[in-house]
Amino acid sequence: MYIIQHRALFFWITGIILAIAIGSIAYFGLPLGIDFTGGSLMQVKYSNGVPSLQSIEKQVLAVPLETVSVRSSGTDAVSIRTRTLTPAEHDAVFAAVSANASTTELAYTSVGPSLGSEFAHKALWAIFAVVLVIALYIAFAFRKVSRPVSSWYYGFAVIVILIHDLIIPAGFFAALAHYTNAQVDALFITALLALLGYSVNDTIIIYDRVRENLMKSEKVGLKESFEDTIGKSISETMTRSINMSLTVVLALGALVLFGAAATRDFSLVMLVGVISGTYSSILLAAPLLVPIARRVSKN
Repeated sequence: MYIIQHRALFFWITGIILAIAIGSIAYFGLPLGIDFTGGSLMQVKYSNGVPSLQSIEKQVLAVPLETVSVRSSGTDAVSIRTRTLTPAEHDAVFAAVSANASTTELAYTSVGPSLGSEFAHKALWAIFAVVLVIALYIAFAFRKVSRPVSSWYYGFAVIVILIHDLIIPAGFFAALAHYTNAQVDALFITALLALLGYSVNDTIIIYDRVRENLMKSEKVGLKESFEDTIGKSISETMTRSINMSLTVVLALGALVLFGAAATRDFSLVMLVGVISGTYSSILLAAPLLVPIARRVSKN
């Protein structure tokens, strides 16, 4: 019952966190990788120390190319991002950076502008479709529970929670990208889609217990307030939710600390999202039904 009694406090804390996340996205922005904008990305490893980024940039621009971005990638490699290169231009760029150094090309990716734009639209539609289908499923699954709120309100509450669980990791990534030169790529979208599934799973556990307790109270004729039912349902499922999330957090923490550099940003986004999703499922999803029920009862 503590969570229900102090739900206003948790709503305010959530509002502050959301404001910070939205501010981070607005201020820093979400830099799109070549998966969305199109272009070529080459990762080059230097065997005897990495030259200055400015000197590498001058070597690449001598090809010539209109614009180029050179960024550090670990301690002994760099990432070179340019417009979409032809095979001849790719060979020329690699020859230019290898002129005075011993280098190895670790990876090379090239995406056309039209393909990048198409991928961006598909990614947005995928996120929208997942949220919509989840909300419809919740409304259908809870169709037998219509008091004190209709099943559609459960679906609405889930949409609110899922939006929260998208904004928080996106805001974190915006700040991370500003300081580490990370970019939004296919892995980032994969992380968001995975977090949507994880978050709704945690929320359904609590909502399902609410449904069970409502049906049980109606069956035995127990006159229990909706707030008491919500509070009891949270208490009965909290330990399970926290333990499940803790195992995932430990695994993701290990990936962040000891995993490959290529998946570190993905693991960080997942880590923040899992923590945020656990918080929202316990402290927001079910408590949000109380003010909804009060508003419905007044109408």
